[in-house]
Amino acid sequence: QEEFVESGGGLVQPGGSLRLSCKTTGFSLVYYAVGWFRQAPGKEHEGVACLGDEDEYTYYADSVKGRFTISRNNANNTMYLQINSLKPEDTGVYYCGAGVPVSALRICNWDDYDYWGQGTQVTVSS
Repeated sequence: QEEFVESGGGLVQPGGSLRLSCKTTGFSLVYYAVGWFRQAPGKEHEGVACLGDEDEYTYYADSVKGRFTISRNNANNTMYLQINSLKPEDTGVYYCGAGVPVSALRICNWDDYDYWGQGTQVTVSS
């Protein structure tokens, strides 16, 4: 049974940084695109950062470009999201996921991901 375990969320002041991790067990990230999605209160899921299975494609939502960095380590089946210069609007539940998007255009499409973490809360507030 595959399991995705997230860590690293928390309460942080505006301008601060966090590093989210997602460790998988019973599952290999090889051949899968990986991504981080978030859901803010009252809003739909949003793909914020995604990476192709061979790291050939990277997607960042406009709202996070220059501040978020996605990475992966297939050897230890872990993906990461480095978040810098946090803003209050970054508040939400962050989910890691893995999937096989049907095209590069859909690399960060929620519906193309099949495996998910439980979510970790990020709250940005002074």
